[in-house]
Parts: sequence; structure tokens; C-alpha cells
Amino acid sequence: MKALVFHGPGKHSWEDKPKPTINKPTDAVVRVTHTTICGTDLHILKGDVPAVTEGRILGHEGVGVVEEVGDGVSNIKIGDKVLISCVTSCGRCDYCKRGIYAHCRDGGWILGHLIDGTQAEYVRIPHADNSLYTLPVGMDPAAAVMLSDILPTGHEIGALNGEVKLGDTVAIVGAGPIGLAAVMTSRFYSPARIIMIDPDENRLAMAKMLGATDTIARDPVEAIKELTNGEGVDVAMEAVGIPETFDICQDIIRAGGNIANIGVHGKSVEFKLQDLWIKNITVRTGLVSTNTIPVLMKVVESGDVKPEDLVTHRFKLNDIEKAYDIFGQAAKEKAVKMLLTAE
Repeated sequence: MKALVFHGPGKHSWEDKPKPTINKPTDAVVRVTHTTICGTDLHILKGDVPAVTEGRILGHEGVGVVEEVGDGVSNIKIGDKVLISCVTSCGRCDYCKRGIYAHCRDGGWILGHLIDGTQAEYVRIPHADNSLYTLPVGMDPAAAVMLSDILPTGHEIGALNGEVKLGDTVAIVGAGPIGLAAVMTSRFYSPARIIMIDPDENRLAMAKMLGATDTIARDPVEAIKELTNGEGVDVAMEAVGIPETFDICQDIIRAGGNIANIGVHGKSVEFKLQDLWIKNITVRTGLVSTNTIPVLMKVVESGDVKPEDLVTHRFKLNDIEKAYDIFGQAAKEKAVKMLLTAE
């Protein structure tokens, strides 16, 4: 089969790899029909995730058809159209029983990280019963792929960790795919304002389309002071993963507010405890557990949320190297999410 393979920082290629097989009774092999590229994949290519070793097939999002199942799989059967969760869950360990699938003792974020991932014609999924979700009939695959990672991440690590509530003022720093997903899912909790901060005017326009009430392209700290009468925001979400954007969140949060860090950080940040200690601030970090996929799937099925609107570019799967090139120049190419289709 063909797959996108990591060969060290800045190096990847679309090449032949052995087709995966069942290793354990709880495995399934899925023929990938649709996948995408995540900002985390770009972090891997920059060398920010050293656990990813040379020769690894990248990717942790996807939709496909089950080709083979192990003897221990009971919920999923051959021929099922399924959503692949970016997080693998055994469903039995202490973390899984607490709903923290991200830290499953025999799973978590392993696809495209510690084991081969979804940017391939086939992928092996461990703990298939708990890590695959049968797709509702007729669901748009473009919408379904967004349920693998970015919509649950925006919801769980953004809206839920930020404790967005009725009437809040929310600021999201970074209008990439995750930041835009945080806009969409924050709306579930009826905040009064959602302010998107990003220098890219094209992405700010998309944020407005998806539900942001205000956008800021420059001088965000001063602009937030003006918008909030000097008070700051109730919830600040960091959705980039660099020190500068984390600084903005610390500078705009009001007393009693919540900072939700969504971004993948490859460098240390300065924690301004000398300013924050007196403000009753809560800072939460997290890796998505995807335990809200079932409810998000229902919301998408109802038509109330349309995550397919995040797709700006579509390619055949075997054009994935071109897709990476464009996604790596997202601002220039006006790229948000790439949909890669094998069929």
C-alpha cells in the first residue's frame, strides 16, 4: 500500500509500505477513504514531537471501511463505514474508566505518533470496539473527518476546559482549524461574545462566518481592553502553541477567568505568576480524549453544526505531498482543512 512516511524533521514521502494486519484480537484493519492533515502533523515535521521516529506513517484522523476484524471485536463488523478517533481507548484501564481516554494505558494518542497512522491506504486500529464509531447513514465524509480530532478538541480542550457559560466573553487566540472548531463548539454554551484574534484576515472572515462576534488582527491586548472596558475576557483560549500567543491569553484574562491551552507547544512559555496569582485564574491544559464524539456526531447529524465548512482544499490521497506543501503555507494559500479522498 501507499502511505505518507516521516523521515525526520522536514522530511516526508509518499511511498510503499506493507499493508497492516491484525496483531491482537481487539484490532481492526480499516481501508481509509478520507483523511486530512492536522496542525500537529506540522509540529511533528518541525521536530516538536521527538517521540515520532523515522519511518512512522503520519496521520490520526480519518473515515474508512472496515476490512478485517480480530476475534475479540464485537461492536464493529467487516463492511462498516466508520469514523476513526484520533485517540485509542482500551475502555478498561483506570484512565478510560474516568473518561480520560487521552491517557489510556494501552492507547491514547498513538496513531501517527507511536504507531502507524491514517495518512495511508490502510490503517490498523487497536481496541477497535472503543476507537471506531459507526457512521450514521448519509453523513458527509467531510463533516465526519472533522469529528476525528478538531471538533472534539475545540469542544473538550477549548469550550469545556474553559468552562464557557451563558453570557461569557470568550477570546480565542489563533484562527487555525482548532481555533475555528473552538468557535463552533463554544456557541453551544451561549456566550455573549466570541472574539477571534489572528493576523490572517481570511481566517478572521471564516471565524465570523462560523459565529465569532468580533475579530482582532493586531494589537490584541489593547483591542481587548477597549472591547471589555478594561476588564478583560472571562475565557481565553490559546490555539496556536507558541509563547507569544500564550502571553496574549495571560494579558487579556480578567479576574476569576479561565485560560484553556489548546495549542501544541514545542517550547517553554513564561508563566506570569507574578501577575496572575492575585487574580483567581484557572489555567487548564489537555490532550483531547474524544469522549464527546458521540454527542458531537448527533449534533452534526442534526445539521446544527456543519464542520464540513472548514474544508477549503480537496485532493486525492495520492496527492498528499502537494496538500502538505499548501497546508504548510496556509496563510498564503488561504488553507484551513484539507480533505484527502482515496475513492
